[in-house]
Amino acid sequence: MTASPAPLGVFVTPVTPLQQNCTVVWCTTTQRCAVIDPGGSVDAVLGEVARRGLTVEAIWITHGHLDHAGGAAEMQEKTGVEIIGPHRADQFWIDGIAAQGQMYGVPEARGFTPTRWLADGDTLTLGQTRWQVFHTPGHTPGHVIFHCAEARFAQVGDVLFRGSVGRTDFPQSDPQALIRSIVEKLWPLGDDVTFVPGHGPVSTFGQERRDNAFVADRVLASRA
Repeated sequence: MTASPAPLGVFVTPVTPLQQNCTVVWCTTTQRCAVIDPGGSVDAVLGEVARRGLTVEAIWITHGHLDHAGGAAEMQEKTGVEIIGPHRADQFWIDGIAAQGQMYGVPEARGFTPTRWLADGDTLTLGQTRWQVFHTPGHTPGHVIFHCAEARFAQVGDVLFRGSVGRTDFPQSDPQALIRSIVEKLWPLGDDVTFVPGHGPVSTFGQERRDNAFVADRVLASRA
């Protein structure tokens, strides 16, 4: 018996001085891909897309911070595809991307108008793969994550990291909402789900439930 090929391919390119994980995901049957959070280095990302023989179908945005979304306008101009996401509550962050770029050494960063805003419970298709969208406020009010159940994979932006969680010291951040997003939206997806965070190494939800200093099960139980 021959095992079926994995339904999903993934490569990650750290971009901007903030080393944000721009994540390209693709359907291995159709070679159609989505670029998640193109914060910068657009030509480098598109060059790798071309080298792998992929076709960009869409740009997906988890939230409106410049390191995640500052290159979306340029990528849309160069590919002609739609920008999908985040949730409308991050409009003010998108409007401020150019000013943020001047502050953080990313002068080419620009704002944009999404083709489609996302809401909790939305679904997306990419080739023959199907994705669930979850609204996960806390880091920003309009943050969303993307989950492919068939591949046991998620891209979670700045909600959760290996050993840490997203910052909540920004305008309209909410630390209690962030914890609720993790516990109520991420954990039920399953301990075996592998996730790419917005920064740093890949992990699994199970690993974070065991030893994350902020949201491990034992940590949260001690605060109850």
